[in-house]
Parts: sequence; C-alpha cells; structure tokens
Amino acid sequence: MQIFELLKNSLPSLLSGLGVTIEIAVISLILAVILGIVLGVFSISTSKILKTISIVYIYMVRGTPLMIQALFLYFGVGQALNIRFDPMVAAVIVLTVNASAYMAEIFRGGIQAVDNGQMEAARSLGLGYYKSMRKVILPQAIKIMIPSILNQFIVTLKDTSILSVISIRELTLSGQIIIARNFQPMNMYAIVAAMYLIIITLLTLVSRYIERRLSYGNKR
Repeated sequence: MQIFELLKNSLPSLLSGLGVTIEIAVISLILAVILGIVLGVFSISTSKILKTISIVYIYMVRGTPLMIQALFLYFGVGQALNIRFDPMVAAVIVLTVNASAYMAEIFRGGIQAVDNGQMEAARSLGLGYYKSMRKVILPQAIKIMIPSILNQFIVTLKDTSILSVISIRELTLSGQIIIARNFQPMNMYAIVAAMYLIIITLLTLVSRYIERRLSYGNKR
C-alpha cells in the first residue's frame, strides 16, 4: 500500500524528528521541575514579595498561548535585543517557562497535601523553614506529585509540535517537509499522528503503572 511505502521512505527523517521531540521535552521538563519547585515554594511562602512573583509569573504564562510565547521569544525578543536565538535553545526556554507554571501549581498542591504536623514537627526539632521544606516536606510531596509530573511530561511532549513555528525540525515539521516533497498530506499526517499516539500511549501506561505502585505502597 502507498502509505507503507511512504512510511518506509520517510522513517529515517521521522525518527530523527522524533528524537528531537523527545530531547526537547526531556530537557525542558527537567528544567521546569527545578523552576516549578522554586515557584511552588514561593507560592506558599510567608513573604508577600515571593508569593506575588509566583502568582504573576503563573498568571502570565498560563494566560497566554504557547505559540505566542514561542513567537514572542524567537522573533520579538530576538529582534529587540538584536540577537538570533538558536531554535533548539529557544524551544527549550519556551517549553521550560510554559511547563514550569503548571509544575508550580503541581508542587504547590503536593506540598499542601502533606500534613501540617510534618512541618511543625520539623520546626520543633530546630530546623528552619526552608531546611524543613527541603528535608521533610518536599520528599513526601514529590511522591504524591509523581503521577501529575508524568502527565505534564505527556502534555509537554505534545506541545513540542507547536514549535514548528520557530523552525524546530521536530516530528511535526519533519512530516511537513516530507509533505512538501511528495504531496501526500493525508498519509503523512496519519503516520505522524500514529507515532505521537504510540509514544503517548506508552508514557500513559508507565504513568498508570507508577500511580498504581504508589497507591499500593500507601496502603501498606
């Protein structure tokens, strides 16, 4: 069949694009977790300044589309500062900023899900607020948040398709380039969609398995 012949001829280019997609998503998520922890702690801080910084950041990022953020950084900021961003660097920055706003909410919810008595016990032992957070609260909160973090990774992986607007040759743009050569959009987009579906399904199964394991561990 025509679609299988197309798949055979296009597979090396598509796998290269898929590799870029996964690489961007993994790097962005790692950085987003780090930034999300900081923002999550800020959001429940007793400092009004830190709390305001977190609220404004989350509100602005979640209130604007990812595509606009990518275009603003790559073209807008690049022109204003008279610099040319490397597309990969711009992609990682955009996805990190976007995902960190959602991660901050995940971490805030996870931290608040830990019993207040844990913080009081840590403080009674002479630990400061941030040391108590790092040594006692965050290790427990991260266990609660793992399923949500994996779900955010799935969302981030799918969001990479939007980055084709700044010429990142990820899976979607690789498919578009092939379409420009062979004029078979229906077949090619079906192949690209199937590749996304396979990766997302595998990640979803892993996420559900980990969630079941954590739930089982909590019952023991």
